[in-house]
Amino acid sequence: MTDFTPTEMMTIAAARQLTNKDVCFVGIGAPSAACNVARLTHAPDITLIYESGTIGTAPEVLPLSIGDGELCETALTTVAVPEMFRYWLQGGRISIGFLGAAQLDRFGNINTTVIGDYHHPKVRLPGGGGAPEIATSCGEIYITLKQATRSMVEKIDFYTSFGHGDGGDHRQRLGITTKGPTLLITDLAIWRPDPDSKEFVVHSLHRGVTRDMVQETCGWRVRFADSLDETPAPTTLELETLRDLQARTAAAHGGGRRAA
Repeated sequence: MTDFTPTEMMTIAAARQLTNKDVCFVGIGAPSAACNVARLTHAPDITLIYESGTIGTAPEVLPLSIGDGELCETALTTVAVPEMFRYWLQGGRISIGFLGAAQLDRFGNINTTVIGDYHHPKVRLPGGGGAPEIATSCGEIYITLKQATRSMVEKIDFYTSFGHGDGGDHRQRLGITTKGPTLLITDLAIWRPDPDSKEFVVHSLHRGVTRDMVQETCGWRVRFADSLDETPAPTTLELETLRDLQARTAAAHGGGRRAA
């Protein structure tokens, strides 16, 4: 297959970052799609954990929320939310936290709370849920986001989930021992933080994407790696797996019962 959308490229590029050894705390939406594509292709032994307490879940369709019964029905076990956070997450047992964002800055700080002034918002967002704890307690954080100047901003309107703060050693100065955001996958590129400043730097452009396209959809001055790669295009297996998953999800959420 040679035709794919930017969103499909983003999802598949994100899925490729996961391995069989990962224990992954999964966010709803794009992170969930990426994690389940990984599970259904190259990483069948990955452990997927959702905020509701489902451990080792293997959904046949993408969940609408962390409370979707599909997660509990297909999980190896389900634990209470306090146990999930205190023992599993804050106990350092989760290697990857996979999050989305409404707003993101160059240091990987995430806003999912409010657009505009907190007391007089333009948009009131769903909030952080468990994301603030995920951002500080998982070994490292991967972020997926569609590029736009309204979402990739110079300064976020509200700190929901702490990334690298003001950059540099800000996490360490606050006593946070985990790595924080180590990867950003957008619909145009793959970004990684600079080892010293912690500012996200573009390392790979997806097929057909130019530097100008990346800059035009980003609210800060973009840094590019000295040697830029081209993200490999999706394989037939990856595309078929993602599209089949989305088709099953659409059928299930559209009110019909999926086949047993």
